[in-house]
Amino acid sequence: MEGAEIVVVVAGGPGAEPAHLALLRTLPPGVRVVAADGGVDRALALGLRVAVAVGDFDSVSSSGLEAAAETGARIDRYPADKDATDLELALDAALELGAGRILVLGSAEGRLDHLLSSLLLLGSDRFACVELDALLGPATVHVVRAGGEAGRCLDGSPGELVSLLALHGPAAGVVTEGLRYALDRETLEPGSSRGISNVFAATEASISLETGVLLAVRPGGEPDRGTG
Repeated sequence: MEGAEIVVVVAGGPGAEPAHLALLRTLPPGVRVVAADGGVDRALALGLRVAVAVGDFDSVSSSGLEAAAETGARIDRYPADKDATDLELALDAALELGAGRILVLGSAEGRLDHLLSSLLLLGSDRFACVELDALLGPATVHVVRAGGEAGRCLDGSPGELVSLLALHGPAAGVVTEGLRYALDRETLEPGSSRGISNVFAATEASISLETGVLLAVRPGGEPDRGTG
């Protein structure tokens, strides 16, 4: 989505990754930032100016929230007894800002139920109108949706692992190029390990599908040097 408005959503949680800083250096200056609760502290540590802070603010530091407010952040405070996670509220706020692309910065540590909920949330139909990627600790997650002939093109390194996981139903008509184990109009079922541990065969790979939604998960770490 070249030229689309980019909004960065910063989630809370433990850990900080050098990859976050490296990625932010590639973004246009003045990119707008939505911080989810403790993500305010993470955003400030990354040198980002927060445009909107959302959540019940049970995990952000008082000094961090005050610093964000002093630089003009809009503070959207919710009760602790709410029906959505702070990340979900932050993604909704990014849509309200007119995002065409959302980049989530977060952690792969912490509670397993929160991590699973976040991954399922990324593939929700509510966010079908935007291109959505997430850096969760050392891992990178790309949402790949049906529609459009090109699908999604990913830059990578030969030998780098990437797993394709169907969400919310079958992903049909999956076609890949540039991966060691090619898929040619195949169907990936949710709950199946069929798409686990594919490998970049080149510096670029493309993934498209006819129906459904996929997560392309790049776990990070050392590239796979096996022969399959």
